[in-house]
Amino acid sequence: MPTSRTTALERLNALLETPAETGDGYLDLLGTANQAGPPTGLTQRLMRTTLLPQVYERYWRPALGRALKGPLGPSMAGEVRLATKLLALQPGYTVLDVACGTGRFTRAFGSAVGPGGLSIGLDGARGMLAKAVAEENPGSVAYLRADAVRPPLKTSTVDGVCCFAALHMFAEPETALDSFARVLKLGGRVVLLTSARRGWQPVRLIESAGGIVSGQKIFDRGEIAASLRARGFTEITERYAGVTQIVAGRLG
Repeated sequence: MPTSRTTALERLNALLETPAETGDGYLDLLGTANQAGPPTGLTQRLMRTTLLPQVYERYWRPALGRALKGPLGPSMAGEVRLATKLLALQPGYTVLDVACGTGRFTRAFGSAVGPGGLSIGLDGARGMLAKAVAEENPGSVAYLRADAVRPPLKTSTVDGVCCFAALHMFAEPETALDSFARVLKLGGRVVLLTSARRGWQPVRLIESAGGIVSGQKIFDRGEIAASLRARGFTEITERYAGVTQIVAGRLG
């Protein structure tokens, strides 16, 4: 059974529509480009800096998540456990972690799918991926630098897609959802953590204004679930905390 990082990268390369160059411990389809598309705002620009990856997983992401989710929302470790459960990961599965950052979820998924599975961490930021590959990763983990909106995997190749804390920063979130449905196998599952506008009108206006400043889209409650249903997803669940939502579903 495959166990080495090299084997995981080779297996990932075989799933890509176009073979990628190997360098710095991950596959790279963006080359010299700083990112796949123009940054949508301040938050996404910060992701491209050299400092943020060093503090992202331990300080930035937990603190920002707590501020957005409120006191009753799950911790980052709780998010990882919930995502793993909602994806119903099993040994031997292939799972795609979109906008993986420094790989916290990717590593957990790698442990869940075991040496016979494959956990793919996809991100566009070199700094994030450099930090991710420097961590202690299971042998089933491989990282890819590519367009998160249009993951370059072949159709119907993965059993699960996770995209936490990123969809609202994409310039084309609907295109991303199309891509997630395309790469999933029939019966595969998706889980998303993204923004959720609250119902009280004055608060909605403030949240919308904040989204404009930061470059993040604030989705309405129920909007993501409806988008998944339109793409053939069933068994959809929604969990809300603060200005966030976790939405999951099964394709077909």
